[in-house]
Amino acid sequence: MSDTTPAVEAPATARFRDGYGRLLEWVVIALMAALAAEVTLGIAFRASGHALSWYDEVASVLLAWLTFYGSALASVKRAHIGCPELVARLPWRARRVTGIVAQLLVIAFFVLLGGVGAWILPVLATDALVSLPAVPMSVVQSVIPITAALIVVAEITYLIDIVASTEPPAASALAEGLH
Repeated sequence: MSDTTPAVEAPATARFRDGYGRLLEWVVIALMAALAAEVTLGIAFRASGHALSWYDEVASVLLAWLTFYGSALASVKRAHIGCPELVARLPWRARRVTGIVAQLLVIAFFVLLGGVGAWILPVLATDALVSLPAVPMSVVQSVIPITAALIVVAEITYLIDIVASTEPPAASALAEGLH
Protein backbone atom coordinates (compact mmCIF):
# COMPACT_ATOMS: atom_id res chain seq x y z
CA MET A 1 0.00 0.00 0.00
CA SER A 2 1.29 3.40 -0.88
CA ASP A 3 0.47 6.55 0.95
CA THR A 4 -1.44 8.77 -1.46
CA THR A 5 -2.07 11.53 1.03
CA PRO A 6 -1.13 14.80 -0.64
CA ALA A 7 1.67 16.71 1.02
CA VAL A 8 0.48 19.78 2.87
CA GLU A 9 2.27 22.83 1.54
CA ALA A 10 3.66 25.18 4.17
CA PRO A 11 2.11 28.65 4.26
CA ALA A 12 4.01 31.40 2.47
CA THR A 13 4.90 32.99 5.80
CA ALA A 14 6.48 29.75 7.02
CA ARG A 15 8.51 29.40 3.81
CA PHE A 16 9.61 33.04 4.16
CA ARG A 17 10.60 32.47 7.80
CA ASP A 18 12.67 29.44 6.84
CA GLY A 19 14.74 31.45 4.38
CA TYR A 20 14.84 34.46 6.67
CA GLY A 21 16.01 32.25 9.54
CA ARG A 22 18.77 30.74 7.38
CA LEU A 23 19.97 34.24 6.47
CA LEU A 24 20.05 35.28 10.13
CA GLU A 25 21.84 32.04 11.02
CA TRP A 26 24.61 32.97 8.57
CA VAL A 27 24.85 36.47 10.04
CA VAL A 28 25.13 35.01 13.55
CA ILE A 29 27.71 32.45 12.40
CA ALA A 30 29.77 35.20 10.75
CA LEU A 31 29.64 37.31 13.91
CA MET A 32 30.64 34.31 16.05
CA ALA A 33 33.54 33.54 13.73
CA ALA A 34 34.66 37.19 13.73
CA LEU A 35 34.49 37.32 17.52
CA ALA A 36 36.40 34.04 17.88
CA ALA A 37 39.07 35.21 15.42
CA GLU A 38 39.38 38.61 17.11
CA VAL A 39 39.69 37.08 20.60
CA THR A 40 42.24 34.53 19.36
CA LEU A 41 44.24 37.29 17.69
CA GLY A 42 44.06 39.40 20.84
CA ILE A 43 45.31 36.53 23.00
CA ALA A 44 48.14 35.74 20.59
CA PHE A 45 49.31 39.35 20.50
CA ARG A 46 49.02 39.72 24.27
CA ALA A 47 51.01 36.51 24.80
CA SER A 48 53.73 37.86 22.50
CA GLY A 49 53.96 41.03 24.60
CA HIS A 50 52.39 43.29 21.96
CA ALA A 51 48.79 43.72 23.10
CA LEU A 52 46.37 45.25 20.61
CA SER A 53 44.94 48.55 21.83
CA TRP A 54 41.58 47.94 20.19
CA TYR A 55 41.09 44.31 21.22
CA ASP A 56 38.78 44.78 24.24
CA GLU A 57 36.57 47.42 22.68
CA VAL A 58 36.06 45.54 19.42
CA ALA A 59 35.35 42.29 21.30
CA SER A 60 32.67 44.11 23.33
CA VAL A 61 31.07 45.50 20.18
CA LEU A 62 31.10 42.11 18.45
CA LEU A 63 29.55 40.45 21.50
CA ALA A 64 26.80 43.09 21.61
CA TRP A 65 26.12 42.65 17.88
CA LEU A 66 26.06 38.87 18.31
CA THR A 67 23.52 39.27 21.11
CA PHE A 68 21.24 41.54 19.09
CA TYR A 69 21.37 39.49 15.88
CA GLY A 70 21.00 36.30 17.92
CA SER A 71 17.86 37.80 19.44
CA ALA A 72 16.46 38.42 15.96
CA LEU A 73 17.22 34.79 15.07
CA ALA A 74 15.55 33.63 18.28
CA SER A 75 12.49 35.65 17.32
CA VAL A 76 12.27 33.88 13.96
CA LYS A 77 12.63 30.49 15.65
CA ARG A 78 10.25 31.35 18.53
CA ALA A 79 13.02 30.59 21.00
CA HIS A 80 12.42 33.41 23.47
CA ILE A 81 11.02 32.73 26.93
CA GLY A 82 7.31 32.06 26.92
CA CYS A 83 4.49 30.57 28.95
CA PRO A 84 2.93 28.01 26.60
CA GLU A 85 1.36 25.92 29.37
CA LEU A 86 -0.85 28.79 30.52
CA VAL A 87 -1.92 29.78 27.02
CA ALA A 88 -2.58 26.15 26.03
CA ARG A 89 -5.23 25.92 28.77
CA LEU A 90 -7.27 28.75 27.25
CA PRO A 91 -10.16 28.07 24.88
CA TRP A 92 -9.36 28.47 21.17
CA ARG A 93 -10.79 31.99 20.80
CA ALA A 94 -8.97 33.23 23.90
CA ARG A 95 -5.72 31.65 22.65
CA ARG A 96 -6.15 33.43 19.34
CA VAL A 97 -6.92 36.81 20.92
CA THR A 98 -4.02 36.36 23.34
CA GLY A 99 -1.73 35.56 20.42
CA ILE A 100 -2.82 38.61 18.45
CA VAL A 101 -2.48 40.95 21.45
CA ALA A 102 0.92 39.49 22.36
CA GLN A 103 2.19 39.90 18.79
CA LEU A 104 0.93 43.49 18.62
CA LEU A 105 2.63 44.35 21.91
CA VAL A 106 5.93 42.82 20.82
CA ILE A 107 5.76 44.58 17.46
CA ALA A 108 4.91 47.91 19.12
CA PHE A 109 7.84 47.58 21.52
CA PHE A 110 10.33 46.86 18.76
CA VAL A 111 8.96 49.60 16.52
CA LEU A 112 9.50 52.00 19.44
CA LEU A 113 12.97 50.60 20.16
CA GLY A 114 13.95 50.81 16.49
CA GLY A 115 12.61 54.33 16.18
CA VAL A 116 14.48 55.59 19.23
CA GLY A 117 17.58 53.71 18.06
CA ALA A 118 17.40 55.39 14.66
CA TRP A 119 16.69 58.78 16.25
CA ILE A 120 19.84 58.59 18.40
CA LEU A 121 22.21 57.65 15.54
CA PRO A 122 22.75 61.24 14.30
CA VAL A 123 23.47 62.31 17.89
CA LEU A 124 26.22 59.69 18.05
CA ALA A 125 27.66 60.57 14.62
CA THR A 126 30.30 62.83 16.17
CA ASP A 127 31.45 60.18 18.69
CA ALA A 128 33.79 57.32 17.86
CA LEU A 129 35.31 54.26 19.45
CA VAL A 130 38.09 55.24 21.84
CA SER A 131 40.63 52.76 20.48
CA LEU A 132 39.55 53.11 16.83
CA PRO A 133 38.61 56.75 16.22
CA ALA A 134 37.84 56.02 12.56
CA VAL A 135 34.79 53.95 13.62
CA PRO A 136 31.83 56.19 14.51
CA MET A 137 29.57 55.20 17.39
CA SER A 138 26.61 55.57 15.04
CA VAL A 139 27.92 52.53 13.14
CA VAL A 140 28.34 50.59 16.37
CA GLN A 141 24.88 51.52 17.65
CA SER A 142 23.16 50.93 14.30
CA VAL A 143 22.65 47.36 15.48
CA ILE A 144 19.67 48.53 17.57
CA PRO A 145 17.38 49.85 14.81
CA ILE A 146 18.54 47.18 12.35
CA THR A 147 17.80 44.24 14.63
CA ALA A 148 14.58 45.85 15.87
CA ALA A 149 13.42 45.94 12.24
CA LEU A 150 14.50 42.32 11.74
CA ILE A 151 12.49 41.27 14.79
CA VAL A 152 9.44 43.24 13.63
CA VAL A 153 9.55 41.42 10.28
CA ALA A 154 9.66 38.04 12.05
CA GLU A 155 6.86 38.96 14.45
CA ILE A 156 4.64 40.26 11.64
CA THR A 157 4.88 36.90 9.88
CA TYR A 158 3.62 35.19 13.04
CA LEU A 159 0.87 37.79 13.43
CA ILE A 160 -0.25 37.08 9.87
CA ASP A 161 -0.41 33.36 10.68
CA ILE A 162 -2.49 33.95 13.82
CA VAL A 163 -4.90 36.35 12.12
CA ALA A 164 -5.29 34.03 9.12
CA SER A 165 -6.00 30.96 11.24
CA THR A 166 -9.64 29.99 11.10
CA GLU A 167 -9.58 26.77 13.04
CA PRO A 168 -7.85 25.74 16.23
CA PRO A 169 -4.31 24.46 15.75
CA ALA A 170 -2.99 21.61 17.81
CA ALA A 171 -3.42 22.53 21.46
CA SER A 172 0.17 23.59 21.92
CA ALA A 173 1.08 24.99 18.47
CA LEU A 174 -0.20 28.52 19.12
CA ALA A 175 0.87 28.49 22.76
CA GLU A 176 4.42 27.50 21.85
CA GLY A 177 4.50 30.37 19.37
CA LEU A 178 3.86 32.97 22.06
CA HIS A 179 6.88 34.43 23.75
